[in-house]
Amino acid sequence: MNAPYPPPPWHLRGTLHAALWPVRADRLPPWPLPPGVRPLRLGRRRAVVTFWVDYRPGGTLAYRELLVALAVRGGGSVGACAVEAWVDDPASVAGGRALWGIPKHPAAFVHDSPEPRRLRTGVLVDPAPTDAPHAPRAPLPTALHQPLVRLPGRVPLRARLFQPALPERPRPCEVPLRLTGVVRLTRTRLRTAPGAPLDYLAGLRPLAACALEDFRFTIAPAEPSRTA
Repeated sequence: MNAPYPPPPWHLRGTLHAALWPVRADRLPPWPLPPGVRPLRLGRRRAVVTFWVDYRPGGTLAYRELLVALAVRGGGSVGACAVEAWVDDPASVAGGRALWGIPKHPAAFVHDSPEPRRLRTGVLVDPAPTDAPHAPRAPLPTALHQPLVRLPGRVPLRARLFQPALPERPRPCEVPLRLTGVVRLTRTRLRTAPGAPLDYLAGLRPLAACALEDFRFTIAPAEPSRTA
């Protein structure tokens, strides 16, 4: 039987909006990390990065995603752990969990432009069941992205994810990433509420934010963890 998702590597393309948030450790959920991996410390704070991504046709899959990554140290190097993720494509949910140990969950997204030169992104993580159409829904976190300065050229980036075990992938793994795109500095404002995704960022401002336009992104096959 064929797997319900494409095999790795995945070659993706599109646009993303990223923001870096210094957050007090006591505000964050107790996210599981692989053995030997520790959060990157910024004094009493941790570095959290949010990614609102629009993967467009022309790549392995086309879907939308909200991903939260925690900056970490593992195996003597700095990387990230994808600690929360929501996508609107079932193949991405299944493949992300089974191939790379990324804890993806299904969601619905809104992308619109309420003001000139601004983009609003939101995610509905827990839509009401079809058999209970009037059931209350989880609050909707939204972010407003305002483009500022575009940097020249295309910027190449390499990174590595350190992922803990999941039921679909019972061993920790490391995930090499390659990314290139046009960088634009942006201003991001987030609105969320208690009980909603990203509620640990409520009332905070990001330290930095940017968009990566027309990106090309390769997620390589997972490698055995070297940190255990």
